[in-house]
Amino acid sequence: MGRIADRLTELGLELPAPFAPPPGVEFPFELVRTSGDLAYVSGHLPVDGSEALATGRVGAELDLAQGYEAARLTGLSIFASLAQELGDLDRVSGWVKALGLVQCAPGFDKPPAVINGFTDLVLEVWGPAGRHARSAIGAAQLPFDAPVEVEAVVELSS
Repeated sequence: MGRIADRLTELGLELPAPFAPPPGVEFPFELVRTSGDLAYVSGHLPVDGSEALATGRVGAELDLAQGYEAARLTGLSIFASLAQELGDLDRVSGWVKALGLVQCAPGFDKPPAVINGFTDLVLEVWGPAGRHARSAIGAAQLPFDAPVEVEAVVELSS
């Protein structure tokens, strides 16, 4: 096992099955696309394969803590897609940028606190190499009623 896999085990975390569209839905894009020393990660949701692990609007069906947890689960989904594409999470040498979207109830103004669930997870696993630029935006609706969607750009080692 690699350093990142060992760290996940230390934290008691398991990667879900890589993101898969629900039956009857096809994605005309890559979940992870590498170009040079960067990997661009498409928007991911809190899922295990095609099974939704959380649904609903933060500030209505979900509270802030549940939204934070959904963002952590979304991070694990991203890690699973990176592992599938790269073969080894140790190839991720740094996190460059993340964009987090939060499906919010009207009046909910804490999307950054929700997306901290993703950022905190990346920092727990990668340490200082996990520091990244980030935006967190509230949205009226996300695909499949997901509470959180995150996309990212990561640096790769050879």
